This record gives sequence, structure tokens and C-alpha cells, in this order.
Amino acid sequence: MLTILGFTMIATFLVLIMMKKMSPIAALVLIPALFCVFVGKGAHLGDYVIEGVGTLAPTAAMLMFAIVYFGVMIDVGLFDPIVRGILKFCKADPLRIVVGTALLAAIVSLDGDGSTTFMITVSAMYPLYKRLKMSLVVMTGVAATANGVMNTLPWGGPTARAATALKLDAGDIFVPMIPALAVGLVAVIALSYVLGLRERKRLGVLSLADVLTDDKQLVEEPETETVLVGASATAAGGPGDGKVRMTKTTGGAGSGTDATDDDSDGEEDDVRLQGLDPNRPTLRPKLYWFNALLTATLLTAMIMELLPIPVLFVLAAALALTVNFPHIPDQKARLAAHADNVLNVSGMVFAAAVFTGVLQGTGMVDSMANWLVDGIPDGMGPHMALVTGVLSLPLTYFMSNDGFYFGVLPVLAEAGAAHGVSPLEIARASLVGQPLHMSSPLVPAVYVLVGMAKVEFGDHTKFVVKWAALTSLVVLGAGILFGII
Repeated sequence: MLTILGFTMIATFLVLIMMKKMSPIAALVLIPALFCVFVGKGAHLGDYVIEGVGTLAPTAAMLMFAIVYFGVMIDVGLFDPIVRGILKFCKADPLRIVVGTALLAAIVSLDGDGSTTFMITVSAMYPLYKRLKMSLVVMTGVAATANGVMNTLPWGGPTARAATALKLDAGDIFVPMIPALAVGLVAVIALSYVLGLRERKRLGVLSLADVLTDDKQLVEEPETETVLVGASATAAGGPGDGKVRMTKTTGGAGSGTDATDDDSDGEEDDVRLQGLDPNRPTLRPKLYWFNALLTATLLTAMIMELLPIPVLFVLAAALALTVNFPHIPDQKARLAAHADNVLNVSGMVFAAAVFTGVLQGTGMVDSMANWLVDGIPDGMGPHMALVTGVLSLPLTYFMSNDGFYFGVLPVLAEAGAAHGVSPLEIARASLVGQPLHMSSPLVPAVYVLVGMAKVEFGDHTKFVVKWAALTSLVVLGAGILFGII
């Protein structure tokens, strides 16, 4: 019964948010509360929620101060060179822009933190997607899938969990998996190329001059049609005298991609597009190398685990605000500017704590995992690595990494050992579901992604699941082909 109720609860949640019948926060809170009553443990709901909140509180604190920190770094211009480099590569060609999104997400993912990756990627790419009317779910889907592949780095979490659960060396798990993961990354680039072609067909081939110049003009190319896109972004308190123009060759009308742009929020988008303005008043060019050194030190400390990540971000955010904006009114203005993202993300995390708390507390997770493991035919015993790889897709999507790696993986490894399958093979196979896992509703970082990109979580889910699952299967296939799994 617990198994049926567990799967029904998850399915109900996904259906309601994809059909936009409930907001993610409301669904994350009300649906598990209702199912907790169905299970007959409504009296313990408070205990489950408090336990879930306690578990996720450090994550919420990390995300809150990480948003403030990277928001300040974006305000002061630390990532402007990245934006310029991406723009120079992309040249307003939708195909290049989508590929650039995948490359940027993969590179930034080297720090091992999904929230950081999404904040930097969205901040750099959002203005370009919005300016050129590209589908924002393409951006979120590509970024999440690329980060999922890179999330298998030893300091990213899953590999360390697998090593801890099975008492193995993380290097022995990860290093042999590099060829398969490289194939997975190539698959993400190929996916971004295909999606970019679809966007190019929908929008036409665009040609971009330097949008970072003072006149904010897009230059007209020969034998092309000039299309007015919109007013240029202006710095706060600065002049807004330019028109943004892009040139476009005739393209197909259909795209097959989900468009999420809505002109009704244009006023807010004008503020977001100020990130391209080289004259915005928050820039601190004289402090560029201080901010770069501070960020490098922060990422190094995260990788070396010198202090808990939430503590590192609290200290870094406080230092960044104090040095870059020594006057208290300016500090308050920066905090207010990023309060919307902080509230949305922290609210999602604490709402997710209700969902995970009920799943764990009622025993639904354990019951679902045992049902799946018990359903494995005896004849599949010698192929437990393959079975683990396939199961990692749904299991890491429907439960947390902690639940899968510490609860399910040891059972799978024990079943494999009985048939002579090495625990190392089981551990490596368990990593292949990470591209799909990074879009799970139980992953706090995904709310940073969709929140900053202003994409509905349901739209993101409908778009990304098939592509992320395909990427995971490509990694699994490559692992089998190379004899790693």
C-alpha cells in the first residue's frame, strides 16, 4: 500500500504542476500533507516536516547567500567578460547561442555546485535569449542536462555518496567513467546543436554587432530584412535613447519548441536586460581583481571543503557587500534587488522539505525502493550493473541522492555481489541517471534555474525529461561499450 501511495503522490504532484493546476510551492506542501493523512500518519505530519526542514535548512541557507553573492558579482561586472565572450561566439545565431549555453554550463559546472552553475549561466544567457525572442525552456533544459553530466565529478556529490555507501575510493569509481561521461557531454552538445537548429528555423538567422557598445545597435546585414526587436536596456538613472535592431533571413514559422516568452512582464525584463549595459552604476571596475580573487578563493574552499558550503557563502556574501558597497543604503539596495530570487528559491526549498519529509517519514521511499529491487528477475543477476544504470534514472528522479545512494545502492550492490558483479561496476552504473536527476523536483538547484529564467517548472519538466533521459541512456550505453559498466 505504501508503494502505491508513494508513486501516486509523486505522479499527482507532477501532473498538477505540468498542467499548471497548482503552483510548485503549493503542490509540494499540500499534496504530501494530504497523502500523509491517507497513510494514517497525519498526527506525525509536524514531526516529518520539521525533520525535513532541518535536513534542508543548510541547503536553503546556502542558496540564499549564494544568490546574494553571485547577484552582487553580476552587479559589479565580474562576469561581463564571460557575457562578451559568449556574445562574440554566438553572433546572435540561435544555433550558436544554444551551443554556447551548453558549453558555459559545462565549464561553470567544474565548481561542483549546481546552483552556482545555473546562476552564472542564466545571468549570462538570459538577456540574449530574451532579446532575440528565443525559447527559455531550451536554455533551462540544456543547462540542466549539461550540469547533470558534470555533476558526477568527485566533488559534485553523487560519486562521493556512492563511494561512501559502498566503502570504495571515489577515484576508482570516477576515473574509469571519464570516457563514458565525455560521450555524454558530446551528446549534450549534439542535443544543443539540434535544438539550436530548431530555434534558427523558427527565428531565422540573426546577425549581431556588439550589443555592449554605447549605442546598443544591432547592425543590418546585406540582403536581409531588418526587424525591430525592442528598446535598448538602460542603466538605472541613465539615458535610454537607442533602438535594438536585428537582421533576419526568412526562416520557418514552426519550431516544435515551447516558447515561454511573455511581453506582459516587459518592464521587469528591461531591468534584467540592464546586465548588458556597460555603464550601469553598480559596476566596480577598480575592484575587478579583488572580486575575481574572492570568487576563486570561494570556489577553491568549496572544493577543498575547508568549511561547510553555507558558511563559506555567508562569509563571502558579507565580505562582497561590504567591500563593493561600503555605504549601508547601497547594501540595502543590492539586497532588495535580489530579494525576489532569494524568496522564491528559499520558499521552494522549504516547501520541498515537506515533500521529502513525508516521503521519508512515512516509509514510502523505502517501500518503493524495496518493491523495485524485489521486482528484478533472478535471471538479471549477472547483469546487475545494467539494471542499476537503468534504475538510476527513475530512482534518482523520484528520490533524493541521499535516499538512492545510501538506501537503494547498497541493496543493489549486495544483489550484484551474489552474482559476481563488482561493487565498482554497480557504483559507476549508479551515476548515469544524474542528467535526469538535475531536473528532479526534489533538487533545490533546479528552482534556482527556473526561477532566474522565469520559466514555469512544469514547462521545464515537460521539455527536459525526454532529453535528459536520452542523455543518461547514452552515458549508460557508452559505459557498456567501453567495458566500464
